[in-house]
Amino acid sequence: MPAPDFKRSSLTSAVTYKDPAAGRKFLEKAFGFEIALLVTDDKGEVGHCEMRFGDSQIMIGGEWNESTKSPASLGGANTQTVHVHMDEGIDRHCERAKKAGAVIVQDPSDQFYGDRTYRARDPEGHVWTFGQTVRDMSPEEMSKGTGYTVKIFP
Repeated sequence: MPAPDFKRSSLTSAVTYKDPAAGRKFLEKAFGFEIALLVTDDKGEVGHCEMRFGDSQIMIGGEWNESTKSPASLGGANTQTVHVHMDEGIDRHCERAKKAGAVIVQDPSDQFYGDRTYRARDPEGHVWTFGQTVRDMSPEEMSKGTGYTVKIFP
């Protein structure tokens, strides 16, 4: 059982890397993730890692069977992307990621729903989206002129 002060999110995504140690280091340097739990084998290889960002977590692991692969092993294909919502500093965060080697696939831009977002690809090809609310908007404001109907549920 983990230590009493070790908390897990109700929902946590897991991201697979060919080299989970390098993936972990990149997520720290580029995106500001912090290690919450690290499991290594007797050779120091990462078996499992959990990282925090704000009040959320992500799990990092290696390719452990034929159905669990990094985009680097699949020609860059992604079966999921990870969205991280930030309270502030989206443009500075993007610059940090770029300096650390992330490929920016979409520069920071304002979206019709009131967020400013950018997308980055990490060295193994995972796509990460980062967003920050810059304007509070009603569903009607979000829908106006977009061709979409936006509904928010309690």
